[in-house]
Amino acid sequence: MDFNKINDAITVSGQITPEDVATLAEKGFKTLVINRPDEEVDAALASDVMIDAAKNHGMAAIYLPIYPGGFSSETVDGMRQVLAEQTGPVYAYCRSGTRSCFAWGLSQAGQVDGGEILKQAAGAGYDLSPVAMHLSGE
Repeated sequence: MDFNKINDAITVSGQITPEDVATLAEKGFKTLVINRPDEEVDAALASDVMIDAAKNHGMAAIYLPIYPGGFSSETVDGMRQVLAEQTGPVYAYCRSGTRSCFAWGLSQAGQVDGGEILKQAAGAGYDLSPVAMHLSGE
C-alpha cells in the first residue's frame, strides 16, 4: 500500500483492500474516501465492503466515485465538505490516486494558493498542471 501524503489533512493512493483499512486506522486516519467507482472493481473491493471495513475500525467512510474525466461540481464539493468536516487525517483512493489528488486539488481552489496546491500535489507524486488554471478559484 502506497502512502502518498499530500499534507497533514490528506493522503491518497491507488486501490486498497479491506485488510489495509486496519493499517490506516492504526496510522491514525479517521476518514476513508472511496473515489473508485464500484463498476471498476470486483465485489470484494466494492464500496459497501470498504465502508464496512472502515466502520469496523472506527473510521468514517464516504463513497464519492470519480469516473475517468468526470470531475463534476458535486464531486469537488463533496471532497471539500469531507475535508472541512474531518476530525482527523483523510485517506482517499482510486485506481492510482490521481483522481483522488485531482479532486483534492480542485476542492482547495480559492482556499489555498494555486501554486501551493501544485507544490503539495507534486510532493506526493502527482502533476496537477493540467488543471492549474482552475486552482486559483476564480
